[in-house]
Amino acid sequence: MRDKKIIGYVGTKDLGLLQEKDIRILNVINLAFGHIEDDAVVYDPGENAKYLKRVKEINPDCAIVLSVGGWSAGGFSEAAATEEGRKKVAATSLELIKKYDLDGIDIDWEYPCIGIAGIKASPADKENFTLFLKQLRETLDTFTERKLLLTIAAGGDSYYTRCTNMAEAQKYLDYVQIMSYDLRGGFVVHTGHHTNLYTNPADLSPVSADFAVNCFVEAGVPREKLVIGAAFYSRMWKEVPDVDHGYMQMAGTTGGYGPSYGDLKENYIEKNGFVRYWDDAAKAPWLFDGKTFISYEDEESLKAKAEYVKDQGLLGIMYWEYCLDSSYTLTSCLDEALQE
Repeated sequence: MRDKKIIGYVGTKDLGLLQEKDIRILNVINLAFGHIEDDAVVYDPGENAKYLKRVKEINPDCAIVLSVGGWSAGGFSEAAATEEGRKKVAATSLELIKKYDLDGIDIDWEYPCIGIAGIKASPADKENFTLFLKQLRETLDTFTERKLLLTIAAGGDSYYTRCTNMAEAQKYLDYVQIMSYDLRGGFVVHTGHHTNLYTNPADLSPVSADFAVNCFVEAGVPREKLVIGAAFYSRMWKEVPDVDHGYMQMAGTTGGYGPSYGDLKENYIEKNGFVRYWDDAAKAPWLFDGKTFISYEDEESLKAKAEYVKDQGLLGIMYWEYCLDSSYTLTSCLDEALQE
């Protein structure tokens, strides 16, 4: 019997891809995405609503949670700034839960106080974030049929805990999902891991899942409320010097999004000139062909994360995102690793 949660982000358009074996494994499906428009949460699964019923038929215990937001999705700062806006977000969230028979709301505000994704941001977000979650919790708790979940997806570095008051915010949350991926990549030319468990002592950047967990614990979030993230996709740097197999080198590009895990397995891992290397300090793999560096997640790194979750007393692991594993093997890998 597994006591740790496995949570998968699934795009609404990809619900039909869900394999029966994976539906039986998943504790929570985060539907990506609803959005905030004029202080109201909006979401329409269209014809894909039928797949929500299929999930419940196969696994009635799998919670289906609407994730609101995502990278470059705005409306949060504006809605959180007023009592009226907070109440409207909460009320419309509950309406959608009732309409589609959902089990809760996941807030993916990327990020409070930070407008780097092209969204509105304000220093007042730090306090308003807590008020925002408090209103959501109070409104969701008026639903009497069952306990509804309220969760967040949080940035995987200290900037997130600096820009929020997590000691207070966590009181209204069932759990906190740390996005311990994209830890480096789109903004830097320095190659390295984007979803590593630990920090290699020789790395110039301290970021890792373990570093993030420590940030959130120090900020006041109980370990039993923490979920770490895994990535079913890669980050890729090009024009990389053929030194140390491309690891921690200055590339000619930033680390943009690379192939999905399914594509990596089929066309890259030990294929077409790419050799797999393993960083035992960071518990992370990478690929290199002499000029292109690819950071990714695989069975070995997922098993290390599963052991970490058990050893540290965390709640579980979530991943982004289901459709990127066309081999349909990684969810089962997590399940097996967390049961061992």
